[in-house]
Amino acid sequence: MTDTRIYLSPPDVSDLERKLLLDAFDSNWVAPVGPDLDAFEEQVAEVVGVRHAVALSSGTAALHLALIAAGVRRGDTVLVPSFTFVATANAVVYLGARPVFVDSTPDSWNVDPALVAEELRARAERGQLPRAVITVDMYGQCADYDPLMEACDRYGVPLIEDAAEALGATYRGQPAGSFGLAGVLSFNGNKIITTGGGGMLVTDDGRVAKQARHLSTQAREPVPHYEHRTVGYNYRLSNLLAAVGRGQVQRLDQMIAARRATFEYYRAALPDLTFMPVAGYGAPNYWLTCALVDGDDRDRLIARLAQRNIEARPAWKPMHLQPVFQDCVVRGGGVSADLFRRGVCLPSGSALTEHDRERVVDAIREG
Repeated sequence: MTDTRIYLSPPDVSDLERKLLLDAFDSNWVAPVGPDLDAFEEQVAEVVGVRHAVALSSGTAALHLALIAAGVRRGDTVLVPSFTFVATANAVVYLGARPVFVDSTPDSWNVDPALVAEELRARAERGQLPRAVITVDMYGQCADYDPLMEACDRYGVPLIEDAAEALGATYRGQPAGSFGLAGVLSFNGNKIITTGGGGMLVTDDGRVAKQARHLSTQAREPVPHYEHRTVGYNYRLSNLLAAVGRGQVQRLDQMIAARRATFEYYRAALPDLTFMPVAGYGAPNYWLTCALVDGDDRDRLIARLAQRNIEARPAWKPMHLQPVFQDCVVRGGGVSADLFRRGVCLPSGSALTEHDRERVVDAIREG
C-alpha cells in the first residue's frame, strides 16, 4: 500500500470551522459583509495588538492598499527584500513604482537592516528617497525591527510590514504585523491559518484603515445611489470565509505549537542539516521548517522526497534573479542567492502525524 501524500503546508481545519461556516451559511450572511467578518477583524486585531483590521480578498490586496496609504505613485521607488515571494514586489509595480531589492542577512534570512540604512542614506544624499520600505517576516520569523524602524524614522520613510507568513510570531514581545504604517497578513491555504483565500491589513492608524476599507469596496461614497470619486477595488473578504477564519484564529496557538514541535523534531533527528536560524530577538511561528543543503544535493533531496510521495520545495528564488525584474536595482544579493541555491522547505503542516515526520526523516537519511 502506498503511503498517502505528505504536503508542504496543507490547510488544517476542524469541526469548529465547519460549524461556524454552516452557521454563517444558515444565517444567509453570505457576502460580501456580515457579523462574522466584523468578528474576524476584531479577533485578528486583538492578536496583532492593533486598533484596526480590514479583511480583504488576499494578502496582495492588503499590500496594494498599504502602498496606496503610504503615498506610493507612478515613478516612485520602494525598497523591497529580494528574498521573498513575488507578491511583495508585484504590489509595488501595480502602482507604476519600481522596487529596489535589498539582500538578506544569514543570521535570520530576513532583510539586512544595515543595507537598508545604507541605501536610505545614499538616496537621501541624492535627494531620491524611496516612497516606502517593505519588510518581510520570512517563513514566520520577524525581521529585525529596531534598526529598521530607526532608519526609516530618520529619513521619514514609511515602513510596511509584510507579515503574510508570520501571524502569531513576535519581535521583542511585540506581535508580527504591528510594525510601521501598516501590516499585511495572508490567509492563503498554505499559511499558518487559512480562510481558503484572503488577507488582512492591520494598523493603528485610523486614517489608513478607513482608506483601505473605502477603496476595497469600489470606493463607493456613503450616499443612496452609486457615487464614486476615485477608482476603487473589489477587495473585501466574504462573510463565509471570515467565519472559517474565526475558527482558525481560536486554534492559532495550537497550530504554532504543532509546527514548532515539527521543527524541533527535524532538528534533533537531522543534526547534519543546517536549519534556518531562530533569531534571539523574537519567537517565530514556525510556519515552514527550512534547511540548507549543498546545491546539487538539495535538488536530489527534493526529487527523492517526491518519489516517496512527500512534497518539499526550494526556498524562494530572489526577486533580483527573476526575469520579470531583471532591470531593477539590487543592493547585495549574494546571501539571498545562496539561500535559494541551497535552501529547502520541508513538510511543516500543523496536522503532521508522528508517522509523517518519521517518513520525512527516513527519506532524508537515505541520502
